[in-house]
Amino acid sequence: MSTDTKAQCRSAVERHADALVELSHAIHADPELAYQERRAAARVADVLQREGFAVEHGVGGLETAFTATFGSGELVVGLCAEYDALPEIGHACGHNIIAASSTGAALALAEVADRIGITVKLVGTPAEEVGGGKVALLDAGVFDDVALAMMVHPSPEESVACTSLAIADIEVRYTGRTSHAAAAPHLGLNAADAITVAQVAIGLLRQHLEPGQMVHGIVTHGGAAPNIVPADTTAVFYLRATDLDSLSRLEKRIRDCFQAGSVATGCTHEVTHISAIYAELNPDRWLASAYRESISELGRVPMDPDAERKRQLWSTDMGNITRALPGIHPTIAIDCGDAVNHQPEFAAACVSASADRAVLDGALALAWTAVAAATDDEQRDRLLAGVADRLPGRVAAGAAAAGGFA
Repeated sequence: MSTDTKAQCRSAVERHADALVELSHAIHADPELAYQERRAAARVADVLQREGFAVEHGVGGLETAFTATFGSGELVVGLCAEYDALPEIGHACGHNIIAASSTGAALALAEVADRIGITVKLVGTPAEEVGGGKVALLDAGVFDDVALAMMVHPSPEESVACTSLAIADIEVRYTGRTSHAAAAPHLGLNAADAITVAQVAIGLLRQHLEPGQMVHGIVTHGGAAPNIVPADTTAVFYLRATDLDSLSRLEKRIRDCFQAGSVATGCTHEVTHISAIYAELNPDRWLASAYRESISELGRVPMDPDAERKRQLWSTDMGNITRALPGIHPTIAIDCGDAVNHQPEFAAACVSASADRAVLDGALALAWTAVAAATDDEQRDRLLAGVADRLPGRVAAGAAAAGGFA
């Protein structure tokens, strides 16, 4: 990678710094939930369109998804921009930083696209927190021509190639029979009791879970009034595991716990997936090494590779992307005190001076990583060969990831 090309990328990020920080703050101040991120998507798309990117809205059949492309090189560099927020606590996962850093990387790469023979393709990916926007876009073919995909996620820690936990979001609905809770309780079938039995069973099961397996859930509807035997109740559980195989085994055991609630109370029950299944991250080692070199050059100190191999992050639909094509999902540290992702204090930190620095450092490190891959003949050939192998007879990635689940 020539110093001139790196300098061009740096100059572009510096030139757009104010706009990138403004974009991050605007998204943060106006949080929108999964598949409702109309204003956030428009903000990102508008910045890129003003700089000559060709923007297509509603890609993959998703209203709040879009692509923004620049250049005509055969190597397509994908950058994922997340922008959905969390209920009640807004951008407590820092997706405003993700969106702005990917935008910055796209603008930097546009400066050198013709020189290094690439097409820059930023994909606006909605619904990461729940809904699996990337899985839907993968299945719709939006990533078919992408040779590598990248993004950077804010965190208390600086990491390059940590893996993540696979996750299934499931809802259980129990149906019983109403009755007066005092005058004729014997005529009722209590759907709230069914959930209680299932929760107790899951609580006891936790002692025997495999390493890396986790279960957490909430009751979303428990009844209408104390004097009415509840006939309709629902709960949502997140199941996590080290990989899809372990997740499949975990789901079978949790479904048995749900069945226990029905057997004990006489209620019927139904289990549904409320979101796409997220696979575990599979970071590309060469890209991770290139990113490590880039982010270190910017003065950041990422976690030691040996420590990373033992560290698993939360769950993300970027895992599905990295199982389908070469990609990375590093984390970039911000000053957040003792706070962690999904806490209000972390949300506040995501518009701090350190967060603004993370936007710019993340953008430049992603750009330099893409340049390194595009200008290394061996890696360029590998990445282009991967696209050629994927295009014929493409299998829906989300369906493949969900293989083995009921």
